[in-house]
Amino acid sequence: MTNPSGSLLNAAKMRLVVKVGTSTLTYPNGRLNLKRIDELCRTLSDLKNSGAEIALVTSGAIGIGAAKLGLPERPRETRGRQAAAAVGQCELMNIYQKLFGEYGHTAAQMLLTRDIFDNGSRRINAENAINTIFEYGAIPVVNENDSVSVAEIEGERFGDNDTLSAYVARLCGADLLVILTDTDGLYDRDPNESGAKLIPEVTEITPEMERAAGGAGSSRGTGGMATKLQAARVAMDSGIDMVISNGNIIDNLYKIVEGEQIGTHFRKV
Repeated sequence: MTNPSGSLLNAAKMRLVVKVGTSTLTYPNGRLNLKRIDELCRTLSDLKNSGAEIALVTSGAIGIGAAKLGLPERPRETRGRQAAAAVGQCELMNIYQKLFGEYGHTAAQMLLTRDIFDNGSRRINAENAINTIFEYGAIPVVNENDSVSVAEIEGERFGDNDTLSAYVARLCGADLLVILTDTDGLYDRDPNESGAKLIPEVTEITPEMERAAGGAGSSRGTGGMATKLQAARVAMDSGIDMVISNGNIIDNLYKIVEGEQIGTHFRKV
């Protein structure tokens, strides 16, 4: 959502959803990048201190669980992914609860599945829960419930939680969704190609953008730029601004909230 001057709302009046992917949370070996997670929790806590309401949508349970179990790679079988997710989710929430606690805030776990958003009563229950978490002053930490939802693991996924984050933003009436990833934003072609240019603003998702986005995710996650465009479409259709930004530079969150041009800004005009 933008104010009349075109800049983003200031943090003191903002409900902000931030999505962080596996590639941002972990090192290439799958282990947690504790320094970056600490930066994320500190920055979100600081924005909350300024008056914002914050929700964090996090990926990484399967990859982190696999690393903690000493597995050489992410399990290929559904039951193995379920088990890894169960282990990894505990690890994630322990870290978030500890770090947010050190900065004076309380994390509240929410595990969601796609069918919740398609079922009227369950959607209302989830909406009531997340809004009451905000009311109580805690930070909702949302993830897909991979340990019990076979459909999500076997293909009907949210795309490394990209689309989930847009549904969460819509569920709680967010002003802004920020997706942190391993690139600076949406490019007009593969960013590894010579001459690729960052697209700073998008008001309409075109077929050309979808072709440029491709479909592959990182080796540690399941999402790619294509799923981020899906998230952008959901957000824009809901009247919610969305920004794709580089998760290696967590401080950019301050600049994004202040209205600076960082990454790719999706907004419906």
